[in-house]
Amino acid sequence: SGRALADRIRTGVVEALAGKPAEAARIRAVLLDAVLGQHDAAWLAAFDGRSERLAGLAEVALHAGWWWPYERAVVICERPSELHRDEAGRLDRGDGPALAYPDGFALYAWRGMPVPAAFLGELASLTPDRIRDEANAELRRVMLEHYGYDRYLNESGAEPVHRDESGVLWRISLRQDEDVAMVEVVNSTPEPDGTHRTYWLRVPPTTRTAKQGVAWTFGLEAAEYEPIRQT
Repeated sequence: SGRALADRIRTGVVEALAGKPAEAARIRAVLLDAVLGQHDAAWLAAFDGRSERLAGLAEVALHAGWWWPYERAVVICERPSELHRDEAGRLDRGDGPALAYPDGFALYAWRGMPVPAAFLGELASLTPDRIRDEANAELRRVMLEHYGYDRYLNESGAEPVHRDESGVLWRISLRQDEDVAMVEVVNSTPEPDGTHRTYWLRVPPTTRTAKQGVAWTFGLEAAEYEPIRQT
């Protein structure tokens, strides 16, 4: 994930120079020569105390960001002032920059997907109509995920397309994109307060029945899915 993050930073720096193609090409070459400092920490940790040759790199990683060592000089950068990642190690933040440096350079992302800074400001005031009107399919999916599929279905007046003993199948039609199919299932094991928790399972858009969708989550065909007991 450290290399993926480094690639994302390089891309972000080059994109910031989009109006200066000649300069961007030179900067891209310089970025490939960088020693990654803090962002090398993951692989350096695997050799902690086992190699004297790596001790210098590890010491710099503790205190600095990217750096360029030359024969008689060193160019060295600050570490990020903000770094937010999800459980998969992807840049992820819904209320500000996922990566920021003291000089103001920042990257915005949701679940690893780059998003404009202004886009995040809209997330707190989303409506079903605004989500439907978004022309960018990738940003629309981010909006749906942030808003909540169950909330969207409830507030958009959607009707279930199928219901059986496994749950309820819902479908969200999106223009210029595949449908979003969700199965609503209720946990048969009650919570400590006696209530039954509802779960939403994202299933393939070709799903036709709730049972088929639940079976798919177990890697089975609908005819093979015959649970003796559901918990």
